[in-house]
Amino acid sequence: MRLIRNLDELEKPLINPVLTIGNFDGVHRGHLALFDMVKERAKAIRGLSAVMTFDPHPLKRLRPNDAPPMITDVRRKLELIGNASIDVILCLPFTEEFASISAEDFIQYILVKRIGVKELVVGYDYVFGNKRRGDIELLRKMGATLGFSLHVMSPVSIEGTTVSSTSVRRLVRDGELKAASILLGRYHEITGKVVKGMGRGGRLLGFPTANLTANEELIPRTGVYCGRAVAEGRVFDCVVNIGYNPTFPEGRFSIEAHLLGFDGNLVGKEISLILLERIRDEKAFKTIKELSDQIARDVEEAKALLVSKIS
Repeated sequence: MRLIRNLDELEKPLINPVLTIGNFDGVHRGHLALFDMVKERAKAIRGLSAVMTFDPHPLKRLRPNDAPPMITDVRRKLELIGNASIDVILCLPFTEEFASISAEDFIQYILVKRIGVKELVVGYDYVFGNKRRGDIELLRKMGATLGFSLHVMSPVSIEGTTVSSTSVRRLVRDGELKAASILLGRYHEITGKVVKGMGRGGRLLGFPTANLTANEELIPRTGVYCGRAVAEGRVFDCVVNIGYNPTFPEGRFSIEAHLLGFDGNLVGKEISLILLERIRDEKAFKTIKELSDQIARDVEEAKALLVSKIS
């Protein structure tokens, strides 16, 4: 897989590229269906499968107050696209200058002249260019003139739900992780660096925790979750508390994971939490012992739930 971060890296057009374009936040099953068509068409014309995406998300630049929380950070997004066996990823910086390019110039000078697009695969609602004036009709018209063909994919629906990043965000925010996983094709992950916490987990409660500073912006609703943690190249069952620790007075938001069977220090290291199921709401307890007893019950419930999950 070749990663291109700037069009200046392209010394010449790609070889018969079949391209799809989008933000692809979450790289969900709708996106994967687009990639499958790209790969199929690239194979048919003996060309390269290619994906164009942007950093940051255009709304972060154009209307930051309206920008949704990202399901995946850019690094993870590129990793997931690469895992889909795409030949070339163009992850272009979305600047004010780039945003000002007209739809017509984007097609003629970037897609055709710089990239050399032979076929384009887009979703049914694709719009692009300055003030989003480009659409499928314009692509068809200019494709006929400039020599590329267009394939438009219908929406992908699973169990009656249209697969979209918006749907995934709603489900994850609500803590509906199983439903979100059906649309994503995998469970939602939170990755980040472990930071030093208050030291209460092991010292006061008997359950040491890794306190995570998340890379992802999309965090499930507060509560206790079971899942799996990937740390130091190993996988551990875990119980995760997301919230404000209402038993204690500080009221600071935190993501704390107790890794079952782990003995060590993870401060300063990056770990991933794969969240599988929500166990309960976060709640305040009158005493430390009540909280510790509840955590012990949470651990047992998590163990029982995780037995039925695929490793």
